[in-house]
Amino acid sequence: MAVQEETRIKLMGAGLNMIQQALSIFDSDLRLSVSNRRYQTMFDLPDALAQPGAAFEDTIRYLVTRGEYGAVEDIEDAVRIRVEAARAFVPHYMERERANGRWISVEGAPLPQGGWVTVYTDITEVKLQERLLQAHSEELTSEVLAHAERLAQTNRALAASNAALEQAKRELTEMEARTRLTTEMMPAHIAHLDRELRYTFSNRRLSSVFPGLPQNIVGLSAREALGAVFDQINPWLERVLEGENLVQEFTHEESGRRIRLALTPDRLGTGPINGIYVMSMDVTEEAQARAALAQTRKRELAAQLSSGLAHDFGNLLTIILGLQGQLARRTDLPEQILQAVQSTIAAARRGGVLLERIATMSGAREMRLQPTDLAALLGDLQLMAGPALPPDIAVHVSIDDLPSLMLDQGVLQDSLLNLILNARDALAGRGGEISVSARKLGDTWLELTVTDTGTGFSEAALNRAMDPFFTTKGSAGTGLGLAMVYDQITLSGGTVRLGNRAQGGAEVTLRLPYKPAAPRSESAGGMVLLVEDTDAIRESVRQMLRDLGHSVIEAASHDEALSLLDLPGLDLVLSDINLGNGASGLDLLRACRARGMTRLHLMTALPATDSLHADARAEFPVLPKPFTLNDLRIALETMP
Repeated sequence: MAVQEETRIKLMGAGLNMIQQALSIFDSDLRLSVSNRRYQTMFDLPDALAQPGAAFEDTIRYLVTRGEYGAVEDIEDAVRIRVEAARAFVPHYMERERANGRWISVEGAPLPQGGWVTVYTDITEVKLQERLLQAHSEELTSEVLAHAERLAQTNRALAASNAALEQAKRELTEMEARTRLTTEMMPAHIAHLDRELRYTFSNRRLSSVFPGLPQNIVGLSAREALGAVFDQINPWLERVLEGENLVQEFTHEESGRRIRLALTPDRLGTGPINGIYVMSMDVTEEAQARAALAQTRKRELAAQLSSGLAHDFGNLLTIILGLQGQLARRTDLPEQILQAVQSTIAAARRGGVLLERIATMSGAREMRLQPTDLAALLGDLQLMAGPALPPDIAVHVSIDDLPSLMLDQGVLQDSLLNLILNARDALAGRGGEISVSARKLGDTWLELTVTDTGTGFSEAALNRAMDPFFTTKGSAGTGLGLAMVYDQITLSGGTVRLGNRAQGGAEVTLRLPYKPAAPRSESAGGMVLLVEDTDAIRESVRQMLRDLGHSVIEAASHDEALSLLDLPGLDLVLSDINLGNGASGLDLLRACRARGMTRLHLMTALPATDSLHADARAEFPVLPKPFTLNDLRIALETMP
C-alpha cells in the first residue's frame, strides 16, 4: 500500500508540472500542502519555500522584500495585511503588474476541508494585445476602449466566479448525498410533503415502518403511498397545514405495530406553510414496556399471606405433582385413569400459579418467561377445562404452526382458563361451542382469541368488563376474572380487546409480544447432589432428576451436603432454601461457590416477597415450588 501511495503522489506531481499555470494549495494553518514547478519558477522562490510545510507568511515576506509588490514602506505591515486577507478564506480574483513588468491574474478559492487553492496565470501577452489595440485604433473612442478593457476584465472575473460556482455545486451535491445516506441509516421514515400532500422527499424507509407499503414514493400522493393508513392520519395532516406541530401514536392494524408520528409545518418564520416534514418510527417495544410499567405501578394491593402458610402449601403441591407425574409416566394405566391423573396435574399446576399470585399480591410480580410449546400448552388447557364444562359445551382449539415461544406459562394458561370459564357461564342452559385459536401477527404479536356462540357482551360489559369487581352475574360472580386477565396480560407487555362476533357470541383477543425461544441444546445428564429436608419432596424430585437422565446423590441437611461436595464427577447442586435447623441452602451454595463450583441452583416454596427468597434470588437461580418435570428441565437447561 505504501508503494502504491508513493506512485500515486509521483503521478499527481508529474501531472501538475505539465500545467502552464502556477498552482499552490495552502492548508487551514496557512502552510503549503501542494505546489507545482511553475509556482517556484514564476516567483523565483528558494527550495525551502516550495516544499510542503512552508509557511505562507514566510513566502509573502520573501516576495515583499524582493519588491514583488512594488515599493513598500513597512514590510511587516504589508505582510500582516496579506496574511489576514488569506485567513479570511474568501474567493477572489485580481490582476496585477509585477515588479519585473509582467502581468499575472490571481484566482483563489477556499477548500471544503479548510485552506485554499490559488492559480496564477501569466497574462502579459493579453495585456500587450490590449495596449497594441489601443495604440493602433485611434478611430476608437477612449470610451469604447475603456469599455473593452472593462469587458475583458469582467469576463475573466466571470470565469473565476463560474469556477467558484461549480465548486459550490459539487459541495452541495456531496452534502445532499451525505444527508440522504444519514437519513437512510436511521430506524425511522423521514419525508417531506408539499401542500398538495405529495411526497417531494423520502429516505426510502417507509416499508420498514409500515410493512407492505412501497419504498420509492417520491412523486406519489400520500393517499397513493399510504393506502388505509392515510385515512387514519389525514386529520392530523390537515391540522399541521394550519400551522400546528403534532406528535401522535397509533396502531397500524395490519401489522399490529405501534407507530409514533411527528409532523412539523414547513415554513420560514411567519411566512406561508409550504408543506409538512414527517417522521414516523416503530415504537412497539417501547409501548409494550411502557404499558407493563404502568400496570405494575397500579398493582398495589393490601392483602398479604404468611410465609409459613405459602411454604407449606407449596410443599404439598410439589408432592402432589411429583407423585402424579410418576403415575403419568407409567404406560400400563387405563386411559380413563390417565386422564384423571393429567387433570390432577393440571389442577395442581394451576394451584401453584394461584399460590404464587397470592404470595406476590403486595409486590411486583416477577415474569417467568420460558420456552413454551404452545400447542402442548393449549392441549393441557383443553384437558384441564374439560371436567368444568357440561356435556353440551365443547371446546375447540386451533393453532398455526408456531415455533417454541418465550411465554409465562402460568399467566397464559390462567388467563385462557378464566376466559373459557366466563364463556361457559355465558352458555349455561343453552349449550354451544367455545373456540381458542392462536396465530402469529407479523413479527410483533402472538394473538390468541377466545370466542363463544352465546349472546355476546352487553354495552355495559364492553365498556367496564375489565374493571375490578364489575360483574353481570350478580352474587354468583366476583368481578375479578377479566380484571385479572387484563392485569396479567398487560404486565406481560400485551393487550386485551373485547368485542362481539358478527354471527353472534363474545370474542376476547389477547396479544402478547412474539418472542421465539432460542433452539434447545441437548446435554447429557450428570451427577446431581439433591439437598432437601422433607423426605417425600426429596423422593419426588429425585425421580424427576433421574427421568432427565441424571444420577442423584441425596442429602437431608446442610452439614450432610458439605461432606459430599468432594465426590468426583459432581456436576450440579440443587438445594432447597429451608433446610430445617441450622444453616440454609443459601449458605450451602455460598460454600460451594467458594470451592469454585459453578452449577448451583436453589428451589423453594417461600413466596417471592420473603426476605430469604429475595436474598437467594439475588445470588443464584431459584426454582419456585411446586414445579413439574418440564419446569425442572427448563430451569437446569437455562442455568447461567
